[in-house]
Amino acid sequence: MLKINQRSMMRLRLLSLPIFIFILFACATIPTKTYEETVLEWKSYKDVAKWMDRYFTYDMARLKETEGRWPSPRSPEETFKLRSGVCHDASFFEKETLNRINPSYEAKMVFIENRPYDVNHFVCSFEAEGKLYIMDYGTYYKNMVGVHGPYNSLDEYKKFYERYHPKVRHVQSIRYW
Repeated sequence: MLKINQRSMMRLRLLSLPIFIFILFACATIPTKTYEETVLEWKSYKDVAKWMDRYFTYDMARLKETEGRWPSPRSPEETFKLRSGVCHDASFFEKETLNRINPSYEAKMVFIENRPYDVNHFVCSFEAEGKLYIMDYGTYYKNMVGVHGPYNSLDEYKKFYERYHPKVRHVQSIRYW
């Protein structure tokens, strides 16, 4: 009886090896969705926030490359593909994506001038239910990451930013970009 079980186990292992290899290659060749395909499935700002929270990482190397100047932000497609960037990449991605999902969000980039205190910063504003919200996933300060609001104005968000930012205690100016 023991020999039958060992033979059965050997056959099972031999049969499962090709199945395992097939599944391994099948998973490796599943095409990933494009930015366009993904955005068509998203229904609200919460879908954008969920993707940013799950996949987007702050790119310190890009920050060092761009230090002292503001090159054009990456396209939303490139940011989606790379899953990383700096604040102006993230805010441009958020603005373009939110406006594709729902033009009534009226998403805009917001420039926060922190000089001479710290690096200037970009976030994305949008409107929902008549209130202002700020989406900020382009920062390496974890306590600042997320969707903030509702606010009645950019000045209200400025107060939040000054209160909770670990380095900035005074914003020189805040404006739509």
